[in-house]
Amino acid sequence: MFKPLDPLLHSELRLAVMSLLISAEEAEFPYIKEQTGATSGNLSVQIDKLSAAGYCRITPAGLKAFEEYVESLKGYLKL
Repeated sequence: MFKPLDPLLHSELRLAVMSLLISAEEAEFPYIKEQTGATSGNLSVQIDKLSAAGYCRITPAGLKAFEEYVESLKGYLKL
């Protein structure tokens, strides 16, 4: 049976933001905007959603959520 995917991280843009934050540890808004190709408005909304969940600052909770998402996703690939 497949593990459920975290709906907060399942968004393409939010997943991209988390990937950037984890790899860079810190990134400013213009850098994230440039790397993702997102509009300022959309990026702002998605970052707010990640922040509200405590994922934006790469805390143990944010890192754990990202790692669990990746592990769950791997389960979908083992067909």
